[in-house]
Amino acid sequence: MNQRHAPDTPPRPATRDTTGSPTITAFARSPDGGRGLARDMRVRWALEEVGQPYQVRPLSFQALKEPAYLALHPFGQIPAYAEGSLVLFESGAIVLHIAEHHAGLLPEDADARSRALAWMFAALNTVEPPIIELANARLLEAGQPWSRERLPLVEGRVHDRLAQLANRLGQAKWLDGDFSAGDLLMVAVLLRLQASGMLDAHAKLAAYVARGEARPAYQRAFAAQRAAFEAAPPTG
Repeated sequence: MNQRHAPDTPPRPATRDTTGSPTITAFARSPDGGRGLARDMRVRWALEEVGQPYQVRPLSFQALKEPAYLALHPFGQIPAYAEGSLVLFESGAIVLHIAEHHAGLLPEDADARSRALAWMFAALNTVEPPIIELANARLLEAGQPWSRERLPLVEGRVHDRLAQLANRLGQAKWLDGDFSAGDLLMVAVLLRLQASGMLDAHAKLAAYVARGEARPAYQRAFAAQRAAFEAAPPTG
């Protein structure tokens, strides 16, 4: 396992040291209960895929709102990524940076590379938004008088998007040739639906997600974040 833990302080920009390991931030105790749904999981997975050792700095919710951290991530979210003098935020941008600087997540062929990038954007900009909308409808809007009427509409939009994706995937193992960063982000997004059972109606996508979860790099990343959750003291 490549993960190492560092103190509950945000990473600080420093002179670039190409021999050092990048540091990512994560929840000290993830609100997802260690299910691997927090967005640091996507970055952990990418780092594991390319064999890049990394450090993790677990942060409390309070630390995420402190000025020192907001200087690194203006929205006070996780993950942030520090590598020498480079600091990045947004999980998609971080995964793209990793894929561009290490072999294994983007094809060498220019056209295939561009298609993999398109799937990265599709995962985050086309498939994930209705899934997040559904989560908000179920968790944050459940008590509203209009919730019961709105929820089926939101669920319908998710199923429509899943049907389109399944139709494009067809019988293929991955979205476009070999596994790429596009698949990594797409599987990570679809995993948000796993507990709801909505993937059961889309057998091709359920199998696609299972293939992603079976990858050794995913297993290592999942085990690392799960161990961190179980080792963290309960809050509240």
